[in-house]
Amino acid sequence: MTLNLAKIRRDYVKYHLSPKTCLVDPIQQLEKWLQEAINAKVADATAMTISTVNGQHKPTSRVVLLKGIEGGGLVWFTNYQSNKGQAIAVNPHVAAVFFWPEMERQIRIEGLAQKIVDAASDAYFASRPYRSQLGAWASNQSQMIASRVALLKKVTFYAMRYPLSVPRPPHWGGYQITPTKIEFWQGTPSRLHDRVCYTLQQKGVWQKVRLAP
Repeated sequence: MTLNLAKIRRDYVKYHLSPKTCLVDPIQQLEKWLQEAINAKVADATAMTISTVNGQHKPTSRVVLLKGIEGGGLVWFTNYQSNKGQAIAVNPHVAAVFFWPEMERQIRIEGLAQKIVDAASDAYFASRPYRSQLGAWASNQSQMIASRVALLKKVTFYAMRYPLSVPRPPHWGGYQITPTKIEFWQGTPSRLHDRVCYTLQQKGVWQKVRLAP
């Protein structure tokens, strides 16, 4: 099979964007777009691609789910011993991307990731479904496993160990990305896309500019 990918294209025609129409605070603008995506029933509107760079200077990307916006930061949860957790431990600089094709919109974020306080991780973990809680114990995320059967056996082991209440594993919890740059991208006709970029300046002031497509 030969794929003719060069001919795949479509024009973006739904919306426009300018610095004048964007809010002063980029976090509030992000929340506004996120709510609009949710209202439009975009599939997995809270999904964002997180990119990290490990100790060998190799970048890696994966999709996670945004679980909160607290104190000007984006909160998500994972296994601290996973590839991304190990990368953040040596290099806290990360990038994140939301892409909503139904809205013809993208948000790019650059910033620093750090663990949230244990109490916040405990509270979120307690809200998860029981089997998801067990999975956090059973999965040595990113590590090689013998088979799915072996994984399910570990789930059964922890179900017997914690039949009613599952404590949060010490290797599992939340991160918060504190942005230093946020770019809002709106697709427009003829690839003349609208791009508005916020960059954090001294004293917590955001500079907002239009970028060439």
